[in-house]
Amino acid sequence: MAKEKGRKLIAQNKKARHDYLIIDTYEAGLVLTGTEVKSLRQGRASLVDGFVQLDGHEAWLYNVHVPEYSQGTWTNHSARRKRKLLLHREEIDKLESKSQETGHTIVPLSLYFKDGRAKVEIALAKGKKEYDKRQTLREKQDRREAERAMSAVRRKQRA
Repeated sequence: MAKEKGRKLIAQNKKARHDYLIIDTYEAGLVLTGTEVKSLRQGRASLVDGFVQLDGHEAWLYNVHVPEYSQGTWTNHSARRKRKLLLHREEIDKLESKSQETGHTIVPLSLYFKDGRAKVEIALAKGKKEYDKRQTLREKQDRREAERAMSAVRRKQRA
């Protein structure tokens, strides 16, 4: 069986980009069991409540829901177990020092296969206030309206 190349997205955490201001992103490997990999290959996972905690110079991914594998037996995994993240020592040290600052947290953004290996994109993030969320939405709507107006002008020029 040939390994697939490229990046195959499994799950995304769109709510994280809405609720947090993303400061820095990192790609981390995951330590998984066999049934977890098979379940992920079926494209089933949820990052909504997920977060990363650093303890003992190790990074752990909590509350990511990977459903049990349907053909799994007694070897099946629990759906919300904590999973170890594979990061370089410098990255862990940098995340540890930055996450100590008030208001900073580490959240998973996406879960995907890259060249046949399960990876998770994590981000150092700062929580947004309610007015920041409204401002972001307003900017997004303004950008969309400007694009619509520009495309309407282009259509009129062609006709």
